Amino acid sequence: MIIDDNDKGLGFLIAETARLHRKLLDRRLQPFGLTRAQWAVLAVLVRRDGRTQSEIAEELEIEKPTAGRLLDHLEQLAWIERRPTPADRRVWRVHIPPAARPRIAAVADVVRDTRHVMVQGLSADQQLLLVRQLGAIKTNMVAALGEAAGDPG
Repeated sequence: MIIDDNDKGLGFLIAETARLHRKLLDRRLQPFGLTRAQWAVLAVLVRRDGRTQSEIAEELEIEKPTAGRLLDHLEQLAWIERRPTPADRRVWRVHIPPAARPRIAAVADVVRDTRHVMVQGLSADQQLLLVRQLGAIKTNMVAALGEAAGDPG
């Protein structure tokens, strides 16, 4: 494959695909009053309820104040609730209240459907190969960023 700055190659396709995914998902989450970022917080809590704001921020690779703003909004809409930790009053745990679980299940269905739209027409083997290849590309980029961070020039 020829790599040319004027060609709409791999980097363009990855970026454009990601942009379109974000746009479609945001559109589909709008009726729930959610954004992708807010859904990401909820997805973290679905996997393990009762995390702290710091743990959520770390897993999502976002700053703690950003996580705090997302949590504030989700709490206002009754998607989550914060509870004090008995062992340490400074630490609050974030939980999904029982009343929000059916709404979260409905949102999860929308997210799953959006993922199916993305891979429509690809066989299971092709999907697996694509995930592996994108994972390898991500690993290469993380390594390159690590090298660049250590490069004094």
